[in-house]
Amino acid sequence: MRCTSQASSDGVLLLNRAERFLLSSLVVGMGFLGLLFPLSGSHAQVTPQDIAERRAQLEAQLKELEKQIREQALLVAQKQKERISIERDIAILEAEIRKAHLAIQQRNLFIRQLDAEIREKLEEVASLADKLEREKAALAQLMRKAYALQEVSLVEMALSNQTLSDFFSDFDTFYQIKKALQQSFDDLRALQAEAEAARRALEAKRAQQVELRNLQKLQAQQIREQEREKQRLLALAKEEEQARRKELKRKQKTAAQIRAELFALRDSTAIPFGEAVQLAQQAERATGVRAALILGTLKQETKLGEFIGTGNWRTDMHPTRDRPLFLVITRTLGYDPDKMPVSAQPGYGWGGAMGPAQFIPSTWACYGGYVNVNTGDCSNRARKLSWKAFWAGPWRYDPSRDRIRALLGVNRPSDPWRNADAFMAAALLLKENGADARTYRAERLAALRYFAGWSNAKNPAYAFYGDSVMRYAAEFQRLIDILEHEQ
Repeated sequence: MRCTSQASSDGVLLLNRAERFLLSSLVVGMGFLGLLFPLSGSHAQVTPQDIAERRAQLEAQLKELEKQIREQALLVAQKQKERISIERDIAILEAEIRKAHLAIQQRNLFIRQLDAEIREKLEEVASLADKLEREKAALAQLMRKAYALQEVSLVEMALSNQTLSDFFSDFDTFYQIKKALQQSFDDLRALQAEAEAARRALEAKRAQQVELRNLQKLQAQQIREQEREKQRLLALAKEEEQARRKELKRKQKTAAQIRAELFALRDSTAIPFGEAVQLAQQAERATGVRAALILGTLKQETKLGEFIGTGNWRTDMHPTRDRPLFLVITRTLGYDPDKMPVSAQPGYGWGGAMGPAQFIPSTWACYGGYVNVNTGDCSNRARKLSWKAFWAGPWRYDPSRDRIRALLGVNRPSDPWRNADAFMAAALLLKENGADARTYRAERLAALRYFAGWSNAKNPAYAFYGDSVMRYAAEFQRLIDILEHEQ
């Protein structure tokens, strides 16, 4: 199974300058000319001079618009650079905010440590106060003893009934008490100094604690201000970028409308872009294949129906595989086979591809509802017959096997030269080729299978086709996005 391309004698035209006018055509049919030149009377006619003047006017407008688009695109790029700068500023702000949060966490640790140290100092001060009270009590007792001893004179002690040894013992006691009293005074002074130092240290730590808590409040306020600045910068960058992009899309759409008018003036037979998008989106809903890829494939094949072939079925079509089916297809549709356009031989194989999607008859059979009477199928899957016998037929049209007809919901045989049928057929084939995965790789491979079949899809010689389809698909997607954005 393969679908031939108009890439040789006819296909050379696929790369001409006319492609730029097709991408954004928004008119349906040549009736658009009536809108370009309003008629003053029932017999008024559009002259070639009128068309030439209108074309020149439109081309001048298009040239100016394209210049503005380039300038606008440059502005967008510049604004994107500015946004990078803004984002850098935002990143710096975020780093500062993170740093501030870490500093707050660090201070919280310091405060917790200070709380513990303050509790220790409080306990130390309380202990010193208890000790000081005990020292005062001991000192008072020593002072009472010293006072009692001072009340007895040495003469009284000597004249008392005490022995000499008792006298000297009492005298020594008096001396020891005075000495202990002196030591107690020294200890008391040292204890008071220690207690004072502990009190001052406690006050210092409490002051440090208060200062740290105040710093936490200040930094928290700073973080809130930085967050507000960050949000302001983000909103500014987003607003400016949206405004620039909106202006760029507006100019692109205006340019697309002018190209549509130019396309209409060219008297082209291609499908108008507006109609093509609708058909592609209809096929996308039915198959899951991206509309832009369908458009890209049909542009590569026939420039959206502009070049559907200059060949002749009797000389350009495969004699045993396709000619018998072609006669059945045209007879079913009520066409004169000698008057229906098909592709010429491209120089590397047979031609005979039909309509905007360029299906050869043997490929169309399985999509349009044609079966071999002897085998009851369209692909000789069971290999009941030789290929020559299978293609020879006879063939018949089976409405229940017409997949395109079923998807479109119409009550007629599918027609490869009818735009809606061609789009749906292309989407079905691309889906079977794997395009509904909607990745770049899957879509490109599906396009290559559309052109060269599954066996040759990965042949480097055909890579140009897949690359070209994907490039067109990207252009179509951009235009579709612009149109949908403006709706």
